[in-house]
Amino acid sequence: MEANERFRGLLEPVYPQALGFARHLSRSRSEGDDLFQEALIRALTRIETLRDEAAFKPWLYRIVISVHRNRSRRAFWRRFLPLPDQVAADEPSVSGASFRASDWSPHAAESARRAREALASLPPDQREAIVLFEMEDWRVEEIADVHGVSASAIKSRLARGRVRLRAYYEKRFGTAPALTEELR
Repeated sequence: MEANERFRGLLEPVYPQALGFARHLSRSRSEGDDLFQEALIRALTRIETLRDEAAFKPWLYRIVISVHRNRSRRAFWRRFLPLPDQVAADEPSVSGASFRASDWSPHAAESARRAREALASLPPDQREAIVLFEMEDWRVEEIADVHGVSASAIKSRLARGRVRLRAYYEKRFGTAPALTEELR
């Protein structure tokens, strides 16, 4: 089987979730699309290194995380990001049926915008842990494996991230919502 065909076959079932993951890590939908595209190019060039096809999803997510971290380290990149107020309020958070926004509404769009804004305020490692745990429904052990750290390190990142999100919401919006509901 040709590498492109193999890659396409492995990507097809996880495409919507992986794209949504990249978008949630990013400050805007377009930045998430760019992140995902860059990660796909990197993954395609390295598909021969994947020995176990059952491990494709964590392997791809590790690549998305790696590309995300590389982008986050580049200080100049932040100059090109849109300010949160410039993101369209009616922009849907992700495409794909796996995400919990069942029906679009003005309230859901505003919640999605606020969640993107709040997540963008977190350091990359906390943002990645929160998105994988709260939005992708990964177990702590799975996240630890992808990040190459212990489960307790992930639990700490989740706890610190939640504290930061709560403080961000209280400062920015005057109240802290049930974070898991707003993020979903």
